[in-house]
Formats: sequence, C-alpha cells, structure tokens
Amino acid sequence: MTNEELLKKGLALPLMEDFYTIQGEGYHTGKPAYFARVGGCDVGCSWCDVKESWNAEIWPLTPTDEIVERILRCPAKAVVVTGGEPLMYNLNYLCEKLKRARFETFLETSGSHPISGNWDWICLSPKKYSPPLEEIYSLADEYKVIIQSKGDFEWAAKNTHRLRNDCKLYLQPEWSKVDEIMPAIVDYVKDHPEWNISLQSHKYMHIP
Repeated sequence: MTNEELLKKGLALPLMEDFYTIQGEGYHTGKPAYFARVGGCDVGCSWCDVKESWNAEIWPLTPTDEIVERILRCPAKAVVVTGGEPLMYNLNYLCEKLKRARFETFLETSGSHPISGNWDWICLSPKKYSPPLEEIYSLADEYKVIIQSKGDFEWAAKNTHRLRNDCKLYLQPEWSKVDEIMPAIVDYVKDHPEWNISLQSHKYMHIP
C-alpha cells in the first residue's frame, strides 16, 4: 500500500510528537491525558507556538497501530489529538481503535476541514483567515478563541450563534501578548459573563 493510500485510509499519520502530560488549556485544564500531535497545517497563524508542525513532510509517516499501542499504555485513558490541523487526515481508524479500548477521545481543531473520527469532546479554536466549516459549529463542545488584540473580541463573538447552547466559550490570550492583552480580556469577560478565560497553564507549570 502506498503512503498516499495509508493516509487516505487513516492507517498512518505524520506524527510530530506524542507524550503523556496535563491538559493546560480550556475546559479540561488540569486533567491528565496522552497527547498525539500530527504534523501538517494549512492555516498558518502568525502567533502559532508550534510552527514546526506546519510541514507534514518533515514528520515520519507513523503506522496508526503503532501510535495506538503507545497511547494504550496511558493510565489516564484519555487522549487529545491535536496539531497542526488534525482534520487534514482521516481519523476514523484511530478513533475506532481507541474507542474499542474505552479511551475518551478529545479533538483540538480549527474546524477548517471536514470532520472525521468519533469524539467525546471537540474543542473548536477558529482562525480568522481560514474559518471553520459550517458543519463543525454544532459539533463543538468548547469554543476557544485566541485573543491577540482588542479587535479580536468582535470576531470571537461573531459566530457564537452557530454553536449549541451548551457549548463552553473561552477567550485565551496569545502567549507573547499575555501581559498586554490580559486586562482587556478580564474586562470583556466581566461584561460578557457567557465567556470564560482560558490560560496556557502548562507553560506556567513548565510541562509540554
């Protein structure tokens, strides 16, 4: 089977890194989980803190069964699939194997590609220049918007009407601007209490 066929069927993925850690952001902050980060992203945010993930070709095409074998050793029985942009790939096979082993599955995505996989939790983190597909809004359990400047607040609120009523709303300061933008985020959330603040707590803990 060619590499292209393996990717199409989801039998291999360009794995950038995988590790067991503590979730640092959003609704599940503080919970242990295994992270699997796939390479490849066509969104290209200027403030991305894992720009090395963008080029999928530099990351080894790893058999999905091999990835699953490592995940299954995780005592937390929870896995976060992130990127890059993981929905660039077929994640059905990965999730099928994980659900069979009774793992909770969590997805972090910009929503710019069609959904695949079976997820217990979807964190939608939309990006201005490659907006989410319409189908993802109703599937999102968490809507996490990165705030870099005051102009991002209006954009963050623009599409919330597309989300489910029970979707959790988060504003997260862009890490390099955290001291500069945090006062504005605090004021905004106090005035708009439907929102919560997400911090990259793993960076304060000095863990991956």
